[in-house]
Amino acid sequence: MKKEASESLGFVPQKDIVYNQLLPYKDKLDEQSNEFLAQIKGNLGRAVQLREIWPGVLFWTRKLSTYLRLYGRKFSKEDHVLFIKLLYELVTIPKLEISLMQSFARLLITLLKKKELLSRDDLELPWQPLYELHDRILYSKTEHLGLNWFPSSVEAVLKALIKICRPYFPESATQEMLEEWRPLMCPFDVTMLKAMGYFELFLPTTLPPELHDKGFKLWFDDFISLWVSVQNLPSWEVHLVSLFARLANDNIGYIDWDPYIPKIFTRILRSLNLPVGSTQMLVSRYLTNAYDISHVVIWISAMLGGPSKQTQTQLSGLFNSIASFFHPSNNGRWLMKLMKLLQRLPASVVKRLHRERFRTPTWLTPIPESHLLSEQDITDFVESVKQPVLLAMFSKTGSLDAAQALQNLALLRPELVIPPVLEKTYPAMETLTEPHQLTATLSCMIGVARCLVAGGQRFPEGPTHMLPLLMRALPGVDPNDFSKCMITFQFIATFVTLVPLVDCSAAIQTRDDLTQVEKELCSASAEFEDFVLQFIDRCFALIDSSTLEQTREETETEKMTHLESLVELGLSSTFSTILTQCSMEIFQVAMEKVFNFATTNIFETHVAGRMVADMCRAAAKCHPTEALKLFVPHCCNAILQIAANEEVLNEDELDKELMWNLQLLSEVTRLDGDKVLLYRSQLVQILQLTLHLKSKQGYSQACKLLYHILRFVSIIFPKEYCSVPGGFHQHTDKYLPIKDWGRPGDLKNLDIQWHVPSAEEKQFVFYLLDLLLKPELQRLQKHTLGEQEISRDDVLQSLTIIHHCVLGAGSLLPLLHGEPVPELINSMVQLFETNVYTGVDYDLSKENYREEILKTIRPLLHHTLEHSEDDTKSLFSIIKIISDLLRFKGTHKQEFDSRWKSFSLVKKSMENRLHGSKQHIRALLIDRVMLQHELRCVIVEGCDYKSVHQDLMKDLLTLSTSRYSQVRSRAQSVLFTAFGTYNFCCRDIIPIVLNYLDPNRTDITQQQFKGALYCLLGNHSGICLANLQYWDCIALTWPAIVRFGLSPSMSLEKSSIVRLFDDLADKIHRQYETISIDFSIPESCVDVALKLQKSSDPEPTPGGALEQDEVEGKRRQQDKNKDSKQKYEKLVADLMDCLYNRNMPWKFEQIAIGFLSLMLRDDHPLPSSAVLFFIQSLNHDSILVRNVAISAVGGILKQLKTPNKKVAVNPYDITELKSSLQSSDGKSLGSLLAGDRPDNQWLQYESSRLPRSQKHWNECCFIEKTHWGYSTWPRKLLLYAPSAEHPRQSKTREEMNESEQIIYDHFADVRFVDQFIQYLSLEDRKGNDKFSPRRFCLFKGLFRNFDDAFLPLLKPHMERLVGDSHESTQRCAAEIISGLIRGSKHWSYGKVEKLWALLCPLLRKALSNITIETYSDWGTCIATACESRDPRKLHWLFEMLMESLVIGEGGSFVDACRLYVLQGGLAQQQWRVPELLHRLLANLEPKLTQVYKNVRERIGSVLTYIFMLDVNLPHTQPTTSPRIREFTERVLARLKPVIEGEEEIQNHLMEENDEGDQDERTQAIKLLKTVLKWLMTSAGRSFSSVVPEQLRLLPLLFKIAPVENDDSYDEMKTDAKTCLFLMSQGLLYSEQIPQVLSLLEEISRSSSWHARYTVLTYLQIMVFYNLFTFLSDAKAMSDVRALVLRLLEDEQLEVRELAATTLSGFLQCYFLPIDEPLQAHIGSLSKTRLPKRKRRELCSVVDTIPSADLVRRHAGVLGLSACILSSPYDVPTWMPQILMDLSAHLNDTQPIEMTVKKTLSDFRRTHHDNWQEHKQKFTDDQLLVLTDLLVSPCYYA
Repeated sequence: MKKEASESLGFVPQKDIVYNQLLPYKDKLDEQSNEFLAQIKGNLGRAVQLREIWPGVLFWTRKLSTYLRLYGRKFSKEDHVLFIKLLYELVTIPKLEISLMQSFARLLITLLKKKELLSRDDLELPWQPLYELHDRILYSKTEHLGLNWFPSSVEAVLKALIKICRPYFPESATQEMLEEWRPLMCPFDVTMLKAMGYFELFLPTTLPPELHDKGFKLWFDDFISLWVSVQNLPSWEVHLVSLFARLANDNIGYIDWDPYIPKIFTRILRSLNLPVGSTQMLVSRYLTNAYDISHVVIWISAMLGGPSKQTQTQLSGLFNSIASFFHPSNNGRWLMKLMKLLQRLPASVVKRLHRERFRTPTWLTPIPESHLLSEQDITDFVESVKQPVLLAMFSKTGSLDAAQALQNLALLRPELVIPPVLEKTYPAMETLTEPHQLTATLSCMIGVARCLVAGGQRFPEGPTHMLPLLMRALPGVDPNDFSKCMITFQFIATFVTLVPLVDCSAAIQTRDDLTQVEKELCSASAEFEDFVLQFIDRCFALIDSSTLEQTREETETEKMTHLESLVELGLSSTFSTILTQCSMEIFQVAMEKVFNFATTNIFETHVAGRMVADMCRAAAKCHPTEALKLFVPHCCNAILQIAANEEVLNEDELDKELMWNLQLLSEVTRLDGDKVLLYRSQLVQILQLTLHLKSKQGYSQACKLLYHILRFVSIIFPKEYCSVPGGFHQHTDKYLPIKDWGRPGDLKNLDIQWHVPSAEEKQFVFYLLDLLLKPELQRLQKHTLGEQEISRDDVLQSLTIIHHCVLGAGSLLPLLHGEPVPELINSMVQLFETNVYTGVDYDLSKENYREEILKTIRPLLHHTLEHSEDDTKSLFSIIKIISDLLRFKGTHKQEFDSRWKSFSLVKKSMENRLHGSKQHIRALLIDRVMLQHELRCVIVEGCDYKSVHQDLMKDLLTLSTSRYSQVRSRAQSVLFTAFGTYNFCCRDIIPIVLNYLDPNRTDITQQQFKGALYCLLGNHSGICLANLQYWDCIALTWPAIVRFGLSPSMSLEKSSIVRLFDDLADKIHRQYETISIDFSIPESCVDVALKLQKSSDPEPTPGGALEQDEVEGKRRQQDKNKDSKQKYEKLVADLMDCLYNRNMPWKFEQIAIGFLSLMLRDDHPLPSSAVLFFIQSLNHDSILVRNVAISAVGGILKQLKTPNKKVAVNPYDITELKSSLQSSDGKSLGSLLAGDRPDNQWLQYESSRLPRSQKHWNECCFIEKTHWGYSTWPRKLLLYAPSAEHPRQSKTREEMNESEQIIYDHFADVRFVDQFIQYLSLEDRKGNDKFSPRRFCLFKGLFRNFDDAFLPLLKPHMERLVGDSHESTQRCAAEIISGLIRGSKHWSYGKVEKLWALLCPLLRKALSNITIETYSDWGTCIATACESRDPRKLHWLFEMLMESLVIGEGGSFVDACRLYVLQGGLAQQQWRVPELLHRLLANLEPKLTQVYKNVRERIGSVLTYIFMLDVNLPHTQPTTSPRIREFTERVLARLKPVIEGEEEIQNHLMEENDEGDQDERTQAIKLLKTVLKWLMTSAGRSFSSVVPEQLRLLPLLFKIAPVENDDSYDEMKTDAKTCLFLMSQGLLYSEQIPQVLSLLEEISRSSSWHARYTVLTYLQIMVFYNLFTFLSDAKAMSDVRALVLRLLEDEQLEVRELAATTLSGFLQCYFLPIDEPLQAHIGSLSKTRLPKRKRRELCSVVDTIPSADLVRRHAGVLGLSACILSSPYDVPTWMPQILMDLSAHLNDTQPIEMTVKKTLSDFRRTHHDNWQEHKQKFTDDQLLVLTDLLVSPCYYA
């Protein structure tokens, strides 16, 4: 195959599309594709060489992607590599426009998709350019200021691109990446997320084993130990999981995961967020940062197999523990995740198995022998997933997930999966009351159909189920239940496609080589005929019940309803499948039956008639000759007989019988033309008779007949879709059809029977056109010229005939010719359309009817618009004709798209993912080949725009702006499609559209306005004319839209037009992307392009460009850049003109300002006129305009910023670093340690070394970003140059440029500033206003660019604002101050010192005036001010904030607010201020006994921040900031009085703060409340939970926490409960488990039963959330078991009952086994003898305390009950006996009797659904007892 191909092509293709080889015109394709490829290579290379990125490069890359769609990767390996390299160079051009970048990136992704085609030796791609691209776009420094506009899709495209380039990164890449991003790994900073995101995206994991040392081994240990040590799911953990999953999947067998498996599974289980225990609380970050199921699935399936089998054990454990959640009675937000897990996991395992056993080996590393999946592994896997999948079949989310899972499992082990599904399906088919069961089981059966029918050695008895299933499915064809009917159709069609319906029962006698199963099948196949006939009867019944009743006939809704059309589709496709698969004998019986039904009744033609006609058509399609013999003569005679009567033809309401016969005839003739030609004379006679019927219904049906005859004579299509080539008519002796059950089609000999129109057929088409079309055209021409008046109805009739002719013969009519429209754009590269051959050689000797029709239709259109514009029906028809004239070649795009979609759906539901390699059934493969043919007909990108098209588009534009809205909208949709088809036609049309919006024209109506605006707006998917991404286009459209506001006819009262303008402005804002003004192509691209032009096979045409061309190209490129700048400035100037026009209505003024704000860029300053406008708009009356102006001025100031000089330094050369290293005896602690080391100590804040003088300040080396130095130092650190080298210290006004002068003059003007501040301190939305980052950016920019020039003017304002306690004034002050602090980054020391002398008093005053509304704004202000600043620069601020803590005179609220503000500042500084944190803690400790709740909460939060840095991460030095351990020691000492006291802790404090006479105990309780707040806030925030320290506080919490769920408790108790809950959810390291268990053991012996009760709730949650860690530790398991069993015998009833619940939970998630020892223990307890009851004194005290024996006996009964309740949905083998044991206790004393009754009622409730199934497990005697127990006792006995 390949050899032949390479001979005819001249090269070995990389990967051709196989389906092309099966087309009937395959011989012509090689020549065509080679010509096309040569053009692409030549022109693409030439375009790059001539530096013409637009239109040349873009045009030809689009052609390349068309080539890929048509021919696949049909080029040599050399070309493949060159294309990739060229596109890689193009994508990474630094200043490339985003839309072009995305277009190139998508193509590059397609080229790289099949990575097996190119190995690492063929291709190497550098990673830095992609990193720079990604960094520039996703971490853009200017996007938030509005200087760059990126589309939302860009992130996904970039990520996909990097993923696909990853395998080709060079081997040194890993090391380079680690060096680049390791320094960012500071866990407290956002850069950690950035670093992890980059590692996940970029790190290559497909290196071959010999390079592993340069690959993952460099980072695996570090990353996995980091992952293991992080406990609280920070947001970057998700990236790690994705990276590990990918690593595992790419290197199966090269990494030993065993040590980590319990940890992996514990975390997977936690991330499913399943509810446990009675209370429901989740730390919120568990919901937002949970793992992505798709990564989890890949990771699990990659770890399966191998020698240790540990993954499978844990996986079974995982499914066992969550199985009950899949039961249909459970529902919650977690269900979607579980279903996704279930659906993806089998698919992933099948994918892996395909890779191991069936995929052709590629250059990617193969899996070593030792780790291949063995047969046993597969069986174990299927067993573990089977149970949950069967439960999930009836889930609330629908059965789709389960069906997909079953489809994949059945590929692996049909014998395990299919029988249980069958067991559920048979009863479901019998039931009448639960249709949901039927739809669920049938959709699952459809999934496993192929495996069932094919049988095979694993499941030979599969096929025997097929007939019983089909027969039982028949009652599902039920007119009353729509969904049941549809799924039944789908079910029958699926099975019948796989099986030839041939009666082979005779073969049993004639052949003796059959197996037992084959004999069964043969004898069963006798029932096929029966099945087909019963199915037909069912269909007839369905049709009878859906005829149009009389009621609907009169109301004239003749169309089918949506449901009816779906049923019709289901019916016709199923029926045609059945008949396709029938043997000739069965077909004949069926055919006769249908024929009789159709001809003995007369149907109305809308619903029932369509269905019957469809059935007849299906029959005719299978065996045309036989069918036509019956139908055509019958229908023709009937029609002729009725029509013999002249009046009939002129009636408005046609005779029903005539209508029905016509309909039947038109459907039956939809089949290959050569058979229809035999009846040509009769058919032509009927057409001539009926095309001119007076009744519209009549002639429409006749047109349909004409259309079907023309179409099926003239198009190419496959004649049959039978599942075996050649049909089933061979003789049974040699051929046994049952051998073909479920057989896939074979691509090598599909043997498709094509219908290709013969010369005779083409002849017939043109004969019909001459006969029927020509007269209509002549008639219309006369009408247009006014020679012959015809009525509207007649015009419409003629148009309908014309339209149907175009539709029918479209594929034989050549497209319109014409002169190309000149001068739209000038390009040095040829841009021409490529002709795609579709098997038709046009006969140019015949008339081209397209041209003829065009010549008639255009004058008619103008005539109609002039004389009868209200004849909308004719106009609709004309629009359709124009649309089809333009580009109909036999298939409509939307029909093609929907067929492609349904093809993919069917393929998905029936594919075999295990064997792959296109093993689809034959019908699907034929369908795919047909789609490939249709794709060639439909593909029309980049067609030449000719004058014919220009005329038609102008006509469409006229229609789009005509009077009637229906006409307008239809014409517009045709117009929008045309925009996307013809090159550059928009440039031609835009001026014409804008002409309608000219404000000086007075002759335009409202309708024309609206039409024109809609044309600009475009539809949701297509092109938007108003916003084409080219300067020449928006320079026209935007000003025109704004100028329209000046039109005298434009009034803002007309709401629909105003709304249109709003939509337009909105769409432009949404879709606008920054348009570049630099279109240069770098030399590196040109080098690759030259190589492409030198390549051979095929030789590029045209060849390389000449030298003078290249010079000209470079000149044009420079001109284009110059021109773009001029157009940009002109557009701004035009918008400014509009804005300065006095008469512009406010609406349009706002639109113009919006447009102007889109014009800010980061590579070209805004013209000064616009700067002036924005500055003046800061004081505009309208708040909307003011807000736009504030954003814009922030951006303008960024543009005007003078860049500071930076120098790259090796960090170890910094003097301060050296000196701090020397002070620690010069030993640098191994460079790999992170955290507080001697070499980063100098960065930290020390009050003794603060720069307090000019000299000290200049020597100090400031490092602004917080993350530098925490992890490792980068090789080169960029620092600001010393201040002496900075370019400017405050310029004078003369030195400034024009824009700067404008800003300077306004802000130096007192009146302007007064007005501005007054506006800023107004309230906008009361209560909803927040600190505004935009205003902050504005002030930061002012102080950064102009130093302290405006400070004197603003100072009085700031003093006034700070003193006013109103919300809006305080916020304004906060915005100014934060901007001022951040803006002073590069001020000289003197200015900074003055600044703080001014600011400190202001801030003090502000903090004393703080209110509940404003404290968060001040917090944001200080946090923003401290962000990314060296703390030593801000020491004045920190010292001032610290001092305010000590005073404490402002009452509790002010204290809390000051803490909040301080916390905002310190949190930004993270690890660099240990000294301040120590001082803060020392200040807080005495105050921990605060009485006020708000202060306590604030202190709790501050403590969390202080201890945040005390992390337990690998390779990290212990922190120098405060540590939790020491703090806990001190707290415990103060809590002593509470811990030692035995009595209940009451919160008997009134909220008073009288110091002095309170005893220690009261103080301790106050302290405890604050400590609780701290524990609660730190649970979700810190990275690792400090278990040992928290454990020491646990006994205290158990003491306080209440048992009941009651909200009336005081704050302390509910807090204690919350703390316990959050702590029990924490992730434990394995070494922490013994500590926790021994503590719980201790508390469980406590005297308070509340504490013992709470231990159990704690234990439940802790074990479930750390399940696999516990399971891997045998001692821990036995300890837990002992603890629960001990509490089962507790003297307190509540504790016993909870212990039973806990036990049953542990048994249910298979944490504890129900083994012999456990059963024996429980049994012996339950048999404890009770002492005889003595007659005691009534109400004596003794009675209330149960005896020890009763407790033990109750414990035993509770144990039995726990066992029973642990299997709520099935009956294990031990269950019947335990139920019997339990029932013996029904009459014991209370509380035993209660327990027994409750257990039995629960058992009954959960087993009721499937009781029939469960009954089998009991013996008869047991059932008797049970029935007694479970039937409610009779109350009358």
